[in-house]
Amino acid sequence: MSNDQIETSAEAHENDAIPRRHDALPEADRNDDCDRADHVTDKPAKAKSPAEWAYERLILYIQNFEEGLDADHEVAMGFVGGETGTLRIEGMGFFDPDIVTFYGQDATGTKTQLIQHVTQLSVTLRAMPKVVEQEPPRRIGFRLRQDLEKSSQAAGDA
Repeated sequence: MSNDQIETSAEAHENDAIPRRHDALPEADRNDDCDRADHVTDKPAKAKSPAEWAYERLILYIQNFEEGLDADHEVAMGFVGGETGTLRIEGMGFFDPDIVTFYGQDATGTKTQLIQHVTQLSVTLRAMPKVVEQEPPRRIGFRLRQDLEKSSQAAGDA
């Protein structure tokens, strides 16, 4: 909407509830045929806690990152500002209203869980060689999205 147009209060309210997303990707990572979603569930934006919003967006970023990986790599996360290092992502969760948690293994294979407040969330997605050569790489973005969609549907049925 240009600056010279007047927005009704209904339009302003609707525009505040619509999630917006913009990614300026390097040329090699661009896929103009790809329709990038800006949400996972159909739950209204105002009904989502900060933790649920962060969780949904992380799923979308992980799925997008995994699309660019070859069969020899899996997604992992590097964390800023601590000694946590890198975590091979095996699962994620959230605890309303403001906690996001990550499950996986560190670089030594030790079972690891990171619990983080959404205001402290700072994550680097990394490609790590998959652990077992014979197994296909694990793609968790799709599994996380399916799990969230199922739980949202179940909550809507209740």
